[in-house]
Amino acid sequence: MCLLDCVEAWDELHIQCRAVSHRDACNPLRSNERLGAACGIEYAAQAMAVHGALLAPPDSTRAKVGYLVSVRGAQLHVPRLDDIAADLRVEAACISRSENNILYQFSISAAGRRLLEGRAAVVLNADLITQGVAP
Repeated sequence: MCLLDCVEAWDELHIQCRAVSHRDACNPLRSNERLGAACGIEYAAQAMAVHGALLAPPDSTRAKVGYLVSVRGAQLHVPRLDDIAADLRVEAACISRSENNILYQFSISAAGRRLLEGRAAVVLNADLITQGVAP
């Protein structure tokens, strides 16, 4: 399930993506014929995943698997996303990074209006950590 339409800009610390799938009646995150604003967290998580893939060394044979382990300080400024006419602007900025953890600040806006924002923690290669294997 890919919710993002394109990456508009990115660098080592930031990514900005655009999405139109929030208006799609067949959006897989819709429930009871609506797309709640909390679903925007999945849009942000996908932007973070794309950011990680873009930062991967070109000679890497296997992408690091990332797991969204926590969302903090989430503020939903609207109740739903499916009634937003403008395209979504999905942004994520790396606040801190270590070998196995990344903390992002994220926001989703449309036509200059902030729809939701928060922070998300991502653990990389958690499957290896739980198996006792150093990544």
